[in-house]
Amino acid sequence: MSWRFYLLGSPRCLDARQLLIISMKKSTGTTVFVSIGLVVLFVGVLGVFLDAMAPRVRRALFEVTGEESFFAQVKGVSDLAADQLRPPLRLGTDRFIPYADVNPFGVNVFLEQEPDPAKRERVVQMAAAAGFHWLRQEFPWEDIEIHGKGDFQDRRNRPYRSAWEKYDHIVSLAEKYHMELIVRLSNPPAWSRARGNEIGPYAPPDNLEDFGDFVYAVVSRYKGRVRYYQIWNEPNIYPEWGEQPVSPEAYTELLKVAATRAREADPHVVIICGALAANIEYGPRNMSDTLFLQRMYDAGAAPYFDIMSVQGYGLWSGPTDRRMNPRVINFSRPMLIRDIMVRNGDGDKPIWISEMNWNAAPPDVPPVYGRVDEATQARYLVLAYERIRREWPWLGVANVWYLKRPDDRWERERRPEAYFRLLSPDFRPYPAYEALKAYTHRPPYMGRGHHDQSHWAVTYDSGWEVVQDPQAILGSYAHSNRLGASVKVPFVGTGLAVHLVGGPTAGRLAIRVDGEQRRALPLYRPVRTYEVILPVAAGLSYGYHEVVLSVAGTPQGRDVNIDGFTVYGPRPLPPHLTWGDVAFLLGVVLTFLLGRYVRTYRGVEEG
Repeated sequence: MSWRFYLLGSPRCLDARQLLIISMKKSTGTTVFVSIGLVVLFVGVLGVFLDAMAPRVRRALFEVTGEESFFAQVKGVSDLAADQLRPPLRLGTDRFIPYADVNPFGVNVFLEQEPDPAKRERVVQMAAAAGFHWLRQEFPWEDIEIHGKGDFQDRRNRPYRSAWEKYDHIVSLAEKYHMELIVRLSNPPAWSRARGNEIGPYAPPDNLEDFGDFVYAVVSRYKGRVRYYQIWNEPNIYPEWGEQPVSPEAYTELLKVAATRAREADPHVVIICGALAANIEYGPRNMSDTLFLQRMYDAGAAPYFDIMSVQGYGLWSGPTDRRMNPRVINFSRPMLIRDIMVRNGDGDKPIWISEMNWNAAPPDVPPVYGRVDEATQARYLVLAYERIRREWPWLGVANVWYLKRPDDRWERERRPEAYFRLLSPDFRPYPAYEALKAYTHRPPYMGRGHHDQSHWAVTYDSGWEVVQDPQAILGSYAHSNRLGASVKVPFVGTGLAVHLVGGPTAGRLAIRVDGEQRRALPLYRPVRTYEVILPVAAGLSYGYHEVVLSVAGTPQGRDVNIDGFTVYGPRPLPPHLTWGDVAFLLGVVLTFLLGRYVRTYRGVEEG
């Protein structure tokens, strides 16, 4: 190994031998040995420092760039610096958002393709065992209203049967294992188009009212059992809109018809927009998700969906990639969609991720969707959920793509889609399944931001009831007047405030923070008051904490009405990363770039 030294202000490059000779020419006796000793000491200390700091530097660089290799990390930091020249995103984190505080763990399944009811049940059973709460499942129009309008009989094989039979079983399985369905309605039958499948099997029908009638039939049949319906999938890319140019305006018309008919069938239905695929093209067959969404808003789409939906593939970088270049597709892209929603006055709606994963294709399969090994896939999925829960209070469910396929055809055809799976066709678990199973069974928590009192991580004992009130933050609050009734509030942050509905019979709130009893705070107000904010914990070290709130009485009463929570914490940064680390990283990058610049003078004369 040859050590080389660069003289500041000089193009000369000296190795250790040359430096020693110069020192000996200009020094005598003890001075020579002191010089040598100082050089050796400097090199030794520098080596120990760099060796000790390398893991931390590499980890910190990954936590801001999502890149694994050092050179890609350095480029990522320079990209992040360039991002600062763009206008800041508006994420609308200063509000309470419905459907954002639900259990975030979902998975895509292909239950309609499992011909064996026993295998169908085993799929749901293993999804539940892994800790998933949501099943995203397509109810293909062509598989239910098969032979003609209003014909719900399946006569493709004998014995003939009701086309509803399989889907009734799917709904019953979700109920049996205490899961909820996200039903995707898409894939029209050939009879709905005059040209049949010539224009593409996924093309919309000629008459949108035919689709509206189908939506009405499905929602009516499962009213009170299925609440969440997604209208179409990836309408902004080929081939999901058929053999024709995609059209935000045409999709908005389809969405309007479907949402209207669904709400006629069930006023409590929740409409999810068709998931927009991350894309940077401008047509005609593929259109940028950001442009497509803006044109949807321009066409009047806002009243016809309750939840925005996107795809969340990480592709070539990890979930901690924070670069926000509109021309780059990475895991941070939902933030661009969120910005468009807020700018169009639609920030009170959440985003759900319909499909999320990294591809673990083997070396002989084209890396169409990027490539990671199976261990990295497992690690990235856990990190993705961590980032969503800690940093994005406006994002609710994230559905992993996907649990399993009913057969191994995709693998035999060496299709890269095969390597998103969590289970093999014969139910053998891959590392990602086991990692998610371990992660979902950890204690739940709330992340930074505003959260409804019904957040899935909050646990009320039997002394509480839900009160519907249109003046409450999201239309309801939790009420108790039973002394000692308690609620456990876990969170990751540095502080917690509780939002209350006050009144003349309000009691006191006893507070316990991480097992330590705090003094009880009075909640008395002379009149009924909404949006009373009571800080119950502050100045904590950033991390996981548990606050237990209990009802205590006063002479005026003992009513406690909890209307929401706010978790405080530092601006979003990865776990264990400080702003000092960020400054250090920038220093490392500048030093690296300076070194690259100095190395251009390697060919100068020596002497």
